[in-house]
Amino acid sequence: MKVLAKWWEPIKSGKVLCTLCPRYCKIGNGQTGFCFVRKNEDGKLYQMAYGRPTGFAVDPIEKKPLNHFLPGTSILSFGTAGCNLGCRYCQNWDMSKAKMDNLKSVKVTPEEVVQIAKKNNCPGIAYTYNEPIIFAEFILDVAQLARKEGIKNVMVTNGYVTPEAREEIFSLIDGVNVDLKALSEQFYHKLTYSHLSDVLDTIRWFHDETDVWMEITNLLIPGYNDDFSEIKNMVDWLIENVGDEVPLHFTAFHPDFKMLDVPRTPHRTITKARRLAMEWDMKYVYVGNVFDSEGQTTFCPNCHRALIERSWHSVLKVDLEGTRCSCGQEIPVVWN
Repeated sequence: MKVLAKWWEPIKSGKVLCTLCPRYCKIGNGQTGFCFVRKNEDGKLYQMAYGRPTGFAVDPIEKKPLNHFLPGTSILSFGTAGCNLGCRYCQNWDMSKAKMDNLKSVKVTPEEVVQIAKKNNCPGIAYTYNEPIIFAEFILDVAQLARKEGIKNVMVTNGYVTPEAREEIFSLIDGVNVDLKALSEQFYHKLTYSHLSDVLDTIRWFHDETDVWMEITNLLIPGYNDDFSEIKNMVDWLIENVGDEVPLHFTAFHPDFKMLDVPRTPHRTITKARRLAMEWDMKYVYVGNVFDSEGQTTFCPNCHRALIERSWHSVLKVDLEGTRCSCGQEIPVVWN
C-alpha cells in the first residue's frame, strides 16, 4: 500500500529531494531515504508505510507519556517501521531500524483505524512507537476522519521535521509529546546522527505558533546526558522558551540496541532530576520507566495538594474542580 509522498521535489539525474525532515535526503531511483519508508520509484517519491502499521494496542494515555492531556483515558496506539533518527540506544529499535519488507505489518485503511478506536471506546489515537513524522501522509488521512468523529489525535515525536512540512502535518494534531534527548549538539550528533537546533526550533514553534498541547520527555542515559548541570541548562531553556508549566518527564534508560554496555538509569538519578527541576521552578515534573507514585502524581504548585494520583500508568484519584485546585490555582489540563 504505497502512495505518492508529500514534501519532495525532483532534482538532477533522476534523484528526488525529500523535504520532510532536516536530513533533506537526496534519493536515487530504487532507493529509500534514511527512514527506510520513503522511496524513489522512477523519479517520484512514494510513501511505503501508508496503511501498514505493525499492529495496534490500547494503552493508557499516561504511557505516551501524557499526564495533562485526557488523564486516565485509553488511547489507540500504533506505529510502522522506520525512523528518521539513528539513536544508538533506541528503546524500540526492532521497529525503528526495520525496513517494511522485514517487519510483519497489517494492512488497514484510515476508515478502519477510526473504527478500531470507536470499537474500543478510545477518545484518542496515538501515532507512536517509531517516529510518526515519516508516515505523516497516513496520519493526515486518519486524523481528518478522527476529527469528524470527535476523536483526538496525538503524536509522540522526536520533533525532527522541517518548517516547510510541519504546519500541514500538525494541523490536525491535538497533543504531542516531544522527545528532547539532551540540550547538547554533541549528544545529538554522535548518538542520534541529527542536530539539536532543529528540534529546539520545533518545540518553540509548537509553543509560539500552534494550539497543540505539548509535553516533553527526556530519557536519562548514565554517563551521556545525566549530568545535573546539563539538566539545569535544559530546564532553563524550557522555562525561557516554552514556560514553566509545560509538563516534563524524566524517564529511565535500559540497555538496548547498540548501547548494551551502558547500565540502567538508577532510580535515584531520576528522582533527583525531578526534585531539582522543581527547585529550578518547573511546576509539573514526572518520572517514568520506574515505579514511583509520588513522581507520577500531579501536585498543585500553589498548595502542593495531590490532584491526580497515579500508580504506574493508572489514575487512582482526581481531586480537581474542572481545571482548578480547591485553592483556586488554575492547572493546565485538557479533559475529554
